[in-house]
Amino acid sequence: MKSVWTALGAGGLFGAGLVLSGMARPAKVIAFLDVGRQWDPSLAFVMAGAIAVHMVLFRVILRRRSPLYDVTFHLPTRKDIDLRLVAGAALFGVGWGLGGYCPGPALVSIGAGTLPALVFVATMAAGMWLHSHLFTARDPSTRDQSRDVPLHAPPAGPPDSGAP
Repeated sequence: MKSVWTALGAGGLFGAGLVLSGMARPAKVIAFLDVGRQWDPSLAFVMAGAIAVHMVLFRVILRRRSPLYDVTFHLPTRKDIDLRLVAGAALFGVGWGLGGYCPGPALVSIGAGTLPALVFVATMAAGMWLHSHLFTARDPSTRDQSRDVPLHAPPAGPPDSGAP
């Protein structure tokens, strides 16, 4: 139950950050993506700040013996760049540019009940369902490529209490 409350708190903090930074407003996102006319570079600072925090905390967290709510860290093992990755990234970018939403801000925006956000999230969910039924079920190489990565010797007792 503790992990559910932690996830809820992290999601709430993430959503508040998206709203505070303006990333939940499609007009602001589109202004950031439109470098030819009225470019708004402010979201670049939001992304740079998020990347900086991630770079520091990722290294700190991986020094732990185990995650707070699991026995091992689950990290991706694939590092190759293939056509499916590039095509998926391009499709994601086109959807972001046309809709003005990416998945996180879209989920935050459905709280306002706006039709564009609801349509975006519904079509995003339909695309995820379609992908899982067309590709993942037929091609085992598209399944989750993460593996359990014990970064340290497993703890002798129960998982860490949370202290670094």
